[in-house]
Amino acid sequence: MGLGIIGIVLPVLPTTPFLLLASVCFMRGSERLNTWFKSTKIYKKHLESFIKDRTLTLKQKVIILLFADFMIAFPLIITNNIFMKIVLIFIILCKYYYFIFKIKTRKILKVDYQTEEI
Repeated sequence: MGLGIIGIVLPVLPTTPFLLLASVCFMRGSERLNTWFKSTKIYKKHLESFIKDRTLTLKQKVIILLFADFMIAFPLIITNNIFMKIVLIFIILCKYYYFIFKIKTRKILKVDYQTEEI
């Protein structure tokens, strides 16, 4: 949790992964917190399907990748250290590899609701 809070101030240190890791640890330690978190809209909309079958829709993948790229672009632009730029570019490439080849893309099923008169 501390690293996530420090990451809010330091642009090179990622905030979200550390805060997500802390929340996972808290959830595993408290059944009440786990039940509450799984009932939230954020969990149901963005994480529930990924937890169940390890798939994301194409839209979810694009949103996550673009948001992460935006967050990485800031330190990539402001740093003058070539080694840090290479590390950040490597992180971006690993992220795209993982999302494209390791996470399956789930198709959205469109349901056509028709009313029937009895």
